[in-house]
Amino acid sequence: MQIQRSFGVLLHPTSFPGRWGIGALGAPARRFLDWLASSGAKWWQVLPLGPTSYGDSPYQAFSAFAGNPYLIDPEILIEKGWLEEEPPAFPADVVDYGWIYFERWPLLRRAFEGFGARASEAEKESLEAFIAAEKFWLEDFALFMALKNKFGGKPWNEWDVQLRSREPHALQEARVELAEEIGLHEWLQWMFYAEWSQTKAYAESKGLQIIGDMPIFVAFDSSDVWANPQYFYLEPSGNPTVVAGVPPDYFSETGQLWGNPLYRWDVMEAEGFAWWISRIQQSLKQCHLVRIDHFRGFEAYWEIPFGMPNAIQGQWVKAPGQKLFEAVRAALGDAPIIAEDLGVITPEVEALRDGFGFPGMKILQFAFSDETNPFLPHNYPESGNVIVYSGTHDNDTTLGWYRTAPEEEIQFMRQYLAQQDIRCISEYEAAGALLELAFKSPARLAVVPLQDVLGLGTEARMNYPGKLGGNWAWRYRENVLAPDLAVSLKAVAKSTRRSE
Repeated sequence: MQIQRSFGVLLHPTSFPGRWGIGALGAPARRFLDWLASSGAKWWQVLPLGPTSYGDSPYQAFSAFAGNPYLIDPEILIEKGWLEEEPPAFPADVVDYGWIYFERWPLLRRAFEGFGARASEAEKESLEAFIAAEKFWLEDFALFMALKNKFGGKPWNEWDVQLRSREPHALQEARVELAEEIGLHEWLQWMFYAEWSQTKAYAESKGLQIIGDMPIFVAFDSSDVWANPQYFYLEPSGNPTVVAGVPPDYFSETGQLWGNPLYRWDVMEAEGFAWWISRIQQSLKQCHLVRIDHFRGFEAYWEIPFGMPNAIQGQWVKAPGQKLFEAVRAALGDAPIIAEDLGVITPEVEALRDGFGFPGMKILQFAFSDETNPFLPHNYPESGNVIVYSGTHDNDTTLGWYRTAPEEEIQFMRQYLAQQDIRCISEYEAAGALLELAFKSPARLAVVPLQDVLGLGTEARMNYPGKLGGNWAWRYRENVLAPDLAVSLKAVAKSTRRSE
């Protein structure tokens, strides 16, 4: 995919404003897209859109194919006459996931009952058509979620043994027993995909495209693992034998123990990588360009024995990335993929990325050490086939980073910016300075988190990697997306040839 010189904004839908405690699709999404288009942007980047599990991380979902029911807009359910509801007094600036969980699920169940009582025949036929079209993943997912509810939220390897091991007669009995709960989850996915499709179409009508996000690994407690155990290294009990992570490095003496089950690449390869092709195809229904997290894991991944307290006791294991992406290309053509190539990247990973023409990522907050730093714009490839970010969802905001960065980094940054005729005297100019540097860079695409567009501090940070709780919670208020902010953003974009 040849990306034209342009820019975008990173913002997850949960950060939209509104009166329901968490951002949702519908009118708030359209107002954001109106503002984004008026700024001269061509791209909106989101985080993974799957149904989140314990910890609320978009990167740990109950399914690699399903959507997050929290993103369904209650206002639309009310408009359709399926729900009569007034929201509690949720906080406006932050997502309280505990409160959301206890308030939102009863609300969605009442709306499902309202659909059953008052939906039109055309709406019911649309639901049935969706269920038939998405059966290849939806059937297992809806049953998985119904069984999780039956067993009080326990992970699938703690269910009754016959259901854990997917005995056909036990699955059939569960489908009969839990038919109503299964229907709820089928309906929720129909609603999510209907609203997301409308949001995507609205973006396209404004000249905008969407960048999606795909984690390389899936959560252990997911319908993907429960329904397809042959694709993962698992014991007969269901526990993984080996799990994912990254080895010790400059940032962590003990590495990072993610705990995701690892793929049986031999089994996937024998099936022509059909599961991966379906997964990428599903992601491209949701977006125009997909960022694959931890791309280096397609060349080699860090394998940790299950039960280890940290990631030290692991080993690198080769993965068949070349064969995988050849199969993807044969099935889907030149799939529009961004390679998240951060971390310790070897020549073999670079060869895999470049061999398929996937753009990599450059993070400006990592750039200011010395002139040879590969994240500095003058060191980007001549082709410009990279995506430059001021920071990502895992970084502090630029203002927050500036306030805590070592003095030598700040001095180097100021000197470098001065060479680019970019002013940065005070901390409150830092976010705008890195935005301008990203826009001036040779990268084909520049992406800036909305928090940096707004010049916000650490209070607006989206995620602290390795920290349990308090993540994914930031929201903005409606009035901050002022027209004059869009005008000033467009002026920078025009001066750097990223907008007309």
